Amino acid sequence: MSLNESNVRSQVKKYIAQNMLFSGDAFDHADDASLLDAGVIDSIGVMELVAFVSKSYGIEVPPSDILPENFDSVSKLAGYIGRKQGACLA
Repeated sequence: MSLNESNVRSQVKKYIAQNMLFSGDAFDHADDASLLDAGVIDSIGVMELVAFVSKSYGIEVPPSDILPENFDSVSKLAGYIGRKQGACLA
């Protein structure tokens, strides 16, 4: 099932708020803010996001995709999920 990018962004922010910031649903960062630079995630946090993407969206994330270009912001992660879902539908 393909979700629109707005829904994916909301789900990613909710996951980060609850599981990394432990702030309930509060996510006070811009969608394009670097999660690494802001100290929201570290290398372990990136791996948690990989597991979240795999489980929640049924996407296999190869090691070559685990890059800041795909996982360093809510916007980048939502775009990555959208691209991978599109590839699954093709």
